[in-house]
Amino acid sequence: MDLIAHIAGIILPVFVIIAIGYAYARWRGEVVRSDMASVNRVSMEVLAPLLVFSALSSKDFDLLHNGWLILASVLISLGSAVLAWPLASLLGYDKRTFLPPMMYNNSGNMGLPLMLLAFGPDSLSAAVALFTAATFVYFSLGVKMLQHGRHEPRRKGSLLKLFQSPIMLAMIFGVLFALLHVPLPKPLFSAMKLLGDASIPIMLFALGVRMMDISFKSWHIGFIGAVTCPLVGLIMAFLLDRILPLTSTQQSQMYLFAALPPAVLCFMVAEQYRQEPEKVASIVLMGNLAALIFVPLGLWIGLPAQIH
Repeated sequence: MDLIAHIAGIILPVFVIIAIGYAYARWRGEVVRSDMASVNRVSMEVLAPLLVFSALSSKDFDLLHNGWLILASVLISLGSAVLAWPLASLLGYDKRTFLPPMMYNNSGNMGLPLMLLAFGPDSLSAAVALFTAATFVYFSLGVKMLQHGRHEPRRKGSLLKLFQSPIMLAMIFGVLFALLHVPLPKPLFSAMKLLGDASIPIMLFALGVRMMDISFKSWHIGFIGAVTCPLVGLIMAFLLDRILPLTSTQQSQMYLFAALPPAVLCFMVAEQYRQEPEKVASIVLMGNLAALIFVPLGLWIGLPAQIH
């Protein structure tokens, strides 16, 4: 019962903030969604990059110590796509629709606050490491998968654009600062960290608002995707747990990461590429609802390793 109460205490604040965002958007209507475009831009271009940079460049961040977690994030992302591939073939789904959401989970909006609530402030660097590694995999291989078979020269150079994005630049500079042990003036670092920390509740609130745009159309692929994403992630985590030399805390963090639902960003990218966005929307919506089951499962599997 203590473990159940602990898990409930971790996940409930996250879903309460999401619910508040959804309720506010339902109350205020279309004006909220249009206003959130500016909020999301600030979050993605300023706040989230500062969160990533301040976590990676912190004197508490040990790149070597988090190296195995970064590798786990990459392998879970890649392995999830490989494991989901036969299912997509069996059910006749377009792999460009089904596989990218399987390989990129909601480790930003949902994963960061869950990790903080589950493992405390010291886990922020590990959470950011997991998030940035998964983001790199998605915006390189995942987007290449979306481009496959298309004749759209205007999409060329996406890998270069990846390294021009504020979050990826923040990751690169954060890693460099960590490797070179470059100190930042304390007032500057505190200001950056304060702004970065603000991105976590804002991302959760924005996720709730974003739920207004997603419907239950294409419920079949939505249900299959909602179940497949965390299951293949947990299978990969189970296999890696037996291979990688992770600490007990890192094992718990890996299982929580693996159990997360598909990222909302997958819907935005599918819409950009006109890759059956309504089907991806259903996967994302039902996946985030299914997180009420799979996130506690991931915590239940992972937390005993830390407790014992």
